[in-house]
Amino acid sequence: MSSHKPEQRHLFVRGRDFHFVTYDGQPANERRGEAAVPPMWFLMGPAKRWPVMPHVVGQSDEDVEKAMMNWLTAQGLGRLPKNAKTG
Repeated sequence: MSSHKPEQRHLFVRGRDFHFVTYDGQPANERRGEAAVPPMWFLMGPAKRWPVMPHVVGQSDEDVEKAMMNWLTAQGLGRLPKNAKTG
């Protein structure tokens, strides 16, 4: 039985709400050729979720949110570039 406790975070960026949830890891399945997957943070969407980063127990809220923002930015969903025109 897993001791994983799900966590959630909401980030509001550029007028959008991004919902992140942790899921427990999965052990490797040699018969199917699947590698083990650690506990992860996922971005939730309608009927879909996207892996974002490993879930590290005890990581500070500030570090988690900074890493999520970095991921959003790398996906083109985060902060506007400094030279971007708005409106």
